[in-house]
Amino acid sequence: MSDGTWELHGLKLSYFTGKLEAWLRARGLPFRFVEMDTAGFRACARATGVAQMPALLSPGGEWLTDTTAILRRLEAEVPGPALQPEAPLAAFLSLFLEDAFDEWLWRPALYYRWAYADDARLMSRRIAATLMRDLPLPMALKAAGVRHRQQSVYLRQDGITRATAPSVARLYLEVLDHLEPVLATRPFLFGERPVAADFGLFGSMFRHFSSDPTPAEILRERAPAVLAWTGRLWNADPGRIGAAPLPATAPRDLDPLLQLAARDHLAELDANASAAAGGLKVARFRRGDVDWRLPVSPYRVQCLADLQVAFAALGTADRAEVQGRLGTEAGILARPVQPAPLLAQRIRNRLWT
Repeated sequence: MSDGTWELHGLKLSYFTGKLEAWLRARGLPFRFVEMDTAGFRACARATGVAQMPALLSPGGEWLTDTTAILRRLEAEVPGPALQPEAPLAAFLSLFLEDAFDEWLWRPALYYRWAYADDARLMSRRIAATLMRDLPLPMALKAAGVRHRQQSVYLRQDGITRATAPSVARLYLEVLDHLEPVLATRPFLFGERPVAADFGLFGSMFRHFSSDPTPAEILRERAPAVLAWTGRLWNADPGRIGAAPLPATAPRDLDPLLQLAARDHLAELDANASAAAGGLKVARFRRGDVDWRLPVSPYRVQCLADLQVAFAALGTADRAEVQGRLGTEAGILARPVQPAPLLAQRIRNRLWT
């Protein structure tokens, strides 16, 4: 595209499409949005080699995928207001939260969308009307097929049982209760300027929790400052962002959220990596009073390895502060890096989120 415009391929109801779209807007990059249908999804998969959304086509004709990798590359290579702290400790904690919000909040976001009947009916019809609009089938049949597929993949196959479901539902409430006092006192998570952690959080909050009926009602009533932050980030002006100071630190009022993420997310990443190293297909671990059994994810092995490499690159004092602020589970970050199986395939099963 010789006019300098980027092309974002995805769905307007997609978790990670929303994350990337907000980042492009905040950076002021000119882009056009292309809503996928099934043929478009297959075409993007052929171009990128990975069947996932979103996909980003550069003005020079290069295809990019995986929002975390895209944001880090564009942050380094494309001019615009910086959206990551320069201070090593703040940068690491921002990246840690981005990963947690991407991978840890994924489960409650999908749970609220597909476990509640009204939400599941609404979203299955929306997917049928958008992604599947090029299929010559009755709308009711397409919607029923979507609902069956999503509930199978994102509930039953992702460890959701009668025993685990209450803890997944409760996690959303815990996160809101930690976020609300933070975002009631400043515009963004770290200060006056959004960082990677904000965009990681945005995916679930914008396209799931603030949009789907059941979690949206909870959000309005329980965390109005978080709801206001969602609109603020979506409407972020690149000029105002560029004029605001980069955060020099991660404020201390984020510590309860950091510790909650470390307790849950790092423990799950560790169990997943250990199972993968043992050649297992299922990771088992205990969280609170609940036993979990989850399919091993090579992608999340790589997520943990990336965090461990970034942690090792910190200075001694910064590593000690990370461990103090995250709590006992932070020791997982100091373990030797476990190479991911199928390392080249950083794949999420994220077709219809």
